[in-house]
Amino acid sequence: MIMKILDSFYLPKNKSFEIQNMTWTMEIIRHDRRNTKFRAAILDFDGTVSLIREGWQMVMIPYFTEILCEAPGTQSHEEAKVTVRDFVDILTGKQTIYQCMKLAEEVQARGGTPLPPLEYKHEYHRRLMQRIEGRIERLRNKELAPEEMMVPGSIELLKMLKSHEVNLFLASGTDEKYVFDEASLLGVSGYFNGGIFGAQDDYKRFSKAMVIQDIIEKGNINGEELVGFGDGYVEIENVKTVGGLAVGVATNESERAGIDEWKRGRLIGAGADVIIPDYTNIPQLEKYLFP
Repeated sequence: MIMKILDSFYLPKNKSFEIQNMTWTMEIIRHDRRNTKFRAAILDFDGTVSLIREGWQMVMIPYFTEILCEAPGTQSHEEAKVTVRDFVDILTGKQTIYQCMKLAEEVQARGGTPLPPLEYKHEYHRRLMQRIEGRIERLRNKELAPEEMMVPGSIELLKMLKSHEVNLFLASGTDEKYVFDEASLLGVSGYFNGGIFGAQDDYKRFSKAMVIQDIIEKGNINGEELVGFGDGYVEIENVKTVGGLAVGVATNESERAGIDEWKRGRLIGAGADVIIPDYTNIPQLEKYLFP
């Protein structure tokens, strides 16, 4: 019966239901699927395709909390940690500099004297590289298979979208030079015929919203012809703003299997139409996106 509902698309809007399979469950939060053919897809990188930077929050949150605790007006370590976790989460998907700018604002609001946001960014990245440099080197030396550092089924997703003649775009809040390098190490660069985009030194020159606007204007498409895949608040919200369909990828990154319930809740709050744990069940996803 559920599959019949899926085939005919008679499900009322805002009614949630699940399509179950031995592999995983696709959760449809908002039945926003129309008969429009998708012509473009935009994908986030970290946590949506790549797992090279898995655990970045465990670097940023403690570091930012440490900085905030030095401000004279900070009440407690726990209060600082909650503040940091909240703004890091909300800004996930934007360029890293925005989280650093917010940290500087919070330090100043507590009577401290913040460093320039770029200094916070450089120190965060130094600490992050200590965590992930081994992964990068093992990939570069062919000691680690690329699929071990990707959301399961990522290559199959890209191949499926390409088979439907969808133009693919990659947009990340990570600095562009790192995105290019890491996408190449994972062997996914060639799929993104629309381009690969990342954070710039001049942060005002890039945002995912700007990339989406370019896709619409230069590709001469409307928002309903865009599908987005992401694991962060920002990209989901950006895709929904232009009327596209947003697929929330709530991967449990450390296990590479199952749903991260915290991530799922944030993606639903951002407006995700569909929640999936990964791309290991392409037939279900394809049936929904391309009826």
